[in-house]
Amino acid sequence: AAYLLQQQGYEVIGVTMQIWQKDTNVDREDGCCSLSAVEDARRVCQKLGIPHYVMNFRDDFKRDVIDYFVDEYQKGRTPNPCIACNRYVKWEAMLNKCLQIGADFIATGHYAKVDKLNNGRYVLKQSKTLAKDQTYALYNLTQHQLAHTLMPLGDYTKDEIRAIAKDIGLLVADKPDSQEICFVEDNNYGKYIEDITGKKYAQGNFIDKDGNILGKHKGIIHYTIGQRKGLGIALGKRTFVSNINTVNNTVTLGDNEDLFKNTVHGNKLNFMPFEILDKPLNLSAKIRYSHLPAKCSIKMLEKDKIECVFEQPQRAITQGQAIVFYDNEMVVGGATIIN
Repeated sequence: AAYLLQQQGYEVIGVTMQIWQKDTNVDREDGCCSLSAVEDARRVCQKLGIPHYVMNFRDDFKRDVIDYFVDEYQKGRTPNPCIACNRYVKWEAMLNKCLQIGADFIATGHYAKVDKLNNGRYVLKQSKTLAKDQTYALYNLTQHQLAHTLMPLGDYTKDEIRAIAKDIGLLVADKPDSQEICFVEDNNYGKYIEDITGKKYAQGNFIDKDGNILGKHKGIIHYTIGQRKGLGIALGKRTFVSNINTVNNTVTLGDNEDLFKNTVHGNKLNFMPFEILDKPLNLSAKIRYSHLPAKCSIKMLEKDKIECVFEQPQRAITQGQAIVFYDNEMVVGGATIIN
């Protein structure tokens, strides 16, 4: 991104966020903000002849990402920490700091595009390669944030970007993509939450959809909707988590067909091409990052609540995840799934 902007005539500086906590393994090769990532960024800046700064956003990350992550799992929901990090750390804390030191924009390596509509509002559009498109994780950026954002990679494929990096001699040209949650070392969310809170979460009952007890679960923080592996129970058939009830401390297990439904409700709304949804719209929507957009209709139910009805039932709609709406390649907006 820095090189492409240099070629367009921008004066560029490099900034790396310091977000890791003292009790975190910070040197994962697949982490986006690890110590090795800082060193990689320093070398890239040195190669391009631009300054490099490391800014401390540890407290912001703890409050807006880790604490949110833990709280959501404790409530039986499945959070998306990357979306929270983008919105509140990268595009709030870091953007504000960069504007304070005199920058006009922040530029990122996300595969997405920023566009300005005729009505003056800013929107995101999907990148050239849909397989790498990252607009889902950026749906809740504000108009102010979009107005001060550049995303030069959106017009390129991943292979094209790697080829450019290799041509100019960057050592990160073949670096693997970031994977999983950067602050959960072994992808064991339940163990991470127990370690960070110092709590053991109460066991409860696995039940079927009729309320019959099937066995014991090890605590609701260990489960998410659609989960099949790691349940610790054998029922002689493929079994999936279909509901999590924090009031009764129960986890409902069912068949694959129990995971499908047409209607989704969401709150914490953010729209891009307009401020308020004042009429029903026919769009497409994604209910997770890897989900293919599916046709749907949306309408407002109340001030901060939306209803989305899919033409075809969708699998494993999960509370706490984002639902993001598209009009062809343009991001219309999104919400947090509440049921």
